[in-house]
Amino acid sequence: MTAELATPRSIDGPILVIDTATTRVLAALAGPDGAVLATASWDAGYRHGETLLPAVERLLADGGLDRSELRGIVVGTGPGAFTGLRVGIATAKGLAHGLGCPLVGVSTAEALLRAALAATAAATAPSAGSSPVLLLPAGPSDRIVVRAGTTPELVRGGDDPALAPGEWLVAIDLADRAPADAVAAGEAAREGLADELASMGVPLLAEATDATMAALVPDYVTLPRGILAEQGEVEWSRDPR
Repeated sequence: MTAELATPRSIDGPILVIDTATTRVLAALAGPDGAVLATASWDAGYRHGETLLPAVERLLADGGLDRSELRGIVVGTGPGAFTGLRVGIATAKGLAHGLGCPLVGVSTAEALLRAALAATAAATAPSAGSSPVLLLPAGPSDRIVVRAGTTPELVRGGDDPALAPGEWLVAIDLADRAPADAVAAGEAAREGLADELASMGVPLLAEATDATMAALVPDYVTLPRGILAEQGEVEWSRDPR
């Protein structure tokens, strides 16, 4: 019988951070204050299901921890591809349910945008009004752009994203389909992803309940042919030109 998930009063032990929204999977351990203690990141391609759980077990073992010592789990919710997100969120839910620990989801896009800003601030003083815009693949030719706090916008193959003054691109999984500086910004953002997911997730864990876990859903970029979203076909707003 699995443990019952109770509303936590405080997070007093290590938390697990998982993100499978991109082709590079992330697993990390963080303290109750959100400080990252250890990370593992690897290019899984589309083999998330084969690599995630064994990597989590190795991460725990290297830290001298047992699963039962985890006090919370934070998982990235995308946007991302169907297979990767499904594996990551299902794994996180299974672990949280079995351990009776709280689980929360954090937008991978929002975390990457925050990480991109932090990386820029560490390298140079960002200009006033400077804003990163995330660029992600959406199938073999289309892409989506994501701005902080807004709905993702579809950019059709062959089109370029329309940027406002002060905006700059952060490209993920688009090595051959985005400008070199945008790809470099994406790599820098990946380096800070664990920190941002942990810092955003820890405050949410303190308020998490069973309903929080039940309401956690992935934010898919695309769905396989024939798969419908709960409210119908997935639709993205067009990038205004």
